[in-house]
Amino acid sequence: MAFESGLAAVVLLVGRLLFGGLILYQGINHFLAPDAMAGYAEAKGVPAPTFGVVASGVVLVLGGLGLVLGVYPVIAAGALAVFFLVATPLMHDFWAVPDDQRQNEMNHFTKNVELFAASLLVLVLASQPWGYALNVGL
Repeated sequence: MAFESGLAAVVLLVGRLLFGGLILYQGINHFLAPDAMAGYAEAKGVPAPTFGVVASGVVLVLGGLGLVLGVYPVIAAGALAVFFLVATPLMHDFWAVPDDQRQNEMNHFTKNVELFAASLLVLVLASQPWGYALNVGL
């Protein structure tokens, strides 16, 4: 396939490192500040907010690693897509917050929609072998 060698493989590697690496970073942050994140999740009405923070951190870490390394990329991209589909309207409900919080929530909502879309794009590419990847679980 076109992603196994040449310029396409290099560009895909750079995209995987940036996208997957930043997702991995976000997941690690769930473990570095779990109390603050759980407080925010609780304020948004998430049941069992501490569990939710830890579980979402696991999804982000494993999803990010999967994309960076090329390990079970379909599962990684699919899990990330589901995460962003569920978390985005739940956590960043800009339409339901006071005016002074609306722009911040809208920014996060928009960012998460972009990450959802990127996860879907990677999901389409994930069934093909990738250059510079472990290609485990295809």
